[in-house]
Amino acid sequence: MTLANLKLTTAKKATQLSAVVQRRTKLVKRLAEQIELAKAAQNGSTYAPTKLRSITDVETGERKQVAVAKRVKSWTFNADNGKLCVNVRYGARVLDLGKGKTAVELASTKELVATLETISAAVNGGELDAAMEAASTKLRSAFTK
Repeated sequence: MTLANLKLTTAKKATQLSAVVQRRTKLVKRLAEQIELAKAAQNGSTYAPTKLRSITDVETGERKQVAVAKRVKSWTFNADNGKLCVNVRYGARVLDLGKGKTAVELASTKELVATLETISAAVNGGELDAAMEAASTKLRSAFTK
């Protein structure tokens, strides 16, 4: 009787995401870290996420998981004109945001969080798919013989 009230379907969960969705997810996760880093800098605190690392105990030889601080580098820098700029990185590569432009110029650090959130929305909307594809192709071409 209880299941009769629900709408049942034969939908299956996708077992594998497409490459485009994987790239978007990766970049959105890195942008979220940059947003948290910027918020912490504005509040005067530090942002130190942790990651799990597997180590082997020297004495017992037993492997165990240990939480260690993850290093998050800021994507911001000061340009020659003294303005604050933000690069968008996909791995180690700086993404081309449009016609040879690789950075977003900001008037102050107060605009940083809003700008990063705007970039994150653009990534979710698929506006940087071509730039991520180009960076990924360039990386893969380095591994061919």
